[in-house]
Amino acid sequence: MSEEKARIAVIGLGNAGLPLAAVAAEAGLEVVGVDINEERCRLINRGENPIPQEPGLEGLIRQHGGKSLVATPRFEDAKGCGTFIIIVPLFVDQGFNPDFKIMKQAALSLGKILQKGDLVVMETTVPPGTTEGLIRPWLLESSGLEPHDFHLAYSPERIMTGYSISRLREFPKVIGGCDEKSGLLAYRVYERFIPNLHLVSSARVAEMIKVMEGCYRDVNISLANELFKISEELGLDFFEARKYANHEYCHIHLPSTGVGGHCIPVYPWFLIKIMEEQELFDRTRLLRTSREINDEMIQYWAERILIECMKIEKPLGRVKICVKGITFRSCVKEFYHSRNMALVRLLTKKGLDARVYDTLLSRSEIEEKGFRYIEPADADLIFDPFALSFELHATRGDEVKASSKGQGDQGIEHPASQMNDETKAVRKMQGGCGRTL
Repeated sequence: MSEEKARIAVIGLGNAGLPLAAVAAEAGLEVVGVDINEERCRLINRGENPIPQEPGLEGLIRQHGGKSLVATPRFEDAKGCGTFIIIVPLFVDQGFNPDFKIMKQAALSLGKILQKGDLVVMETTVPPGTTEGLIRPWLLESSGLEPHDFHLAYSPERIMTGYSISRLREFPKVIGGCDEKSGLLAYRVYERFIPNLHLVSSARVAEMIKVMEGCYRDVNISLANELFKISEELGLDFFEARKYANHEYCHIHLPSTGVGGHCIPVYPWFLIKIMEEQELFDRTRLLRTSREINDEMIQYWAERILIECMKIEKPLGRVKICVKGITFRSCVKEFYHSRNMALVRLLTKKGLDARVYDTLLSRSEIEEKGFRYIEPADADLIFDPFALSFELHATRGDEVKASSKGQGDQGIEHPASQMNDETKAVRKMQGGCGRTL
């Protein structure tokens, strides 16, 4: 491969693509990054990191941005690269069907500069069969080349925001070709910057590996959520039981408010939809049930919050609730399929005074998302969706009596007496940890 052809192009410089491009540049490769976001490209070329929450990335961009890693919004600037890595988003629509619009446009644009002998590697997590069944036809359509003129492979990204650099350097990564030659060529390219690399038999197998991983985690989280709820009903400490239940042959995950992000709540639908197309509905009962359990966890936590609100010396509708975090995962400023945002909306829909505080967001950012801001100190009840814990800043006195009106913000009468110091004290009721790993 000539020096010019040894250059790598990374199509998509988002949370997954930019760390990959930076690690390749660090390994000594010349990298051209293509992204439609012109401002992001300018930042990278100035050596400024557009993803500050990614540890280790800032130093790599400062060192290589605009040098061995050049970002551009124009596909034609990548012409002549020997390897093209596509790592653009894939979303699902309201019916949970994959929406390939972004990916199709990227493939068609790439096809216009594709040359004989080039290698294309897909990294975006996709339904099994996508690389061969969709990406190849799009590349052929746009390039005018024959199927044997270029090489095609698949290597799923296996990073996690906040840990991307370490994952690329340490975590096992697989790669497989649409044919044997493509797989071997892709392996030789990737082994130059991925230390823990494994060649598998085909692109389809590589695609399935990543989807299987996401499905496993979603099912395990749903199991943890169910066991947590059962433990609560039985008056047991789920976390003590989990600690000693887990061993070499058992790994129960942690409960949560549900599963968010671009990955775990999406991947099961890839297999569910494929089986639905073949009318094999019974093949994905567990996957579908797990999705339902995890998405319905906001109902469970809304009920728990309502119970805690009833301990406050106010009508229910006037209890100020602070949900302390609306990102889909702790310490990551991402919101896709955030169950914590969904929880706030559900509480509001039920007529409760639900407000938001998030250490990653300013007041204006919270309000721009349609939520009301509150400082935790000003709230009557704080719910931390990541720790699954409550803090009450005031509780009812012993003289509270139930009204015949039943539940609702007017359903309970309150004593006229002042609350004493003990009932005003903040109480913490630890419910566990909301991580999903």
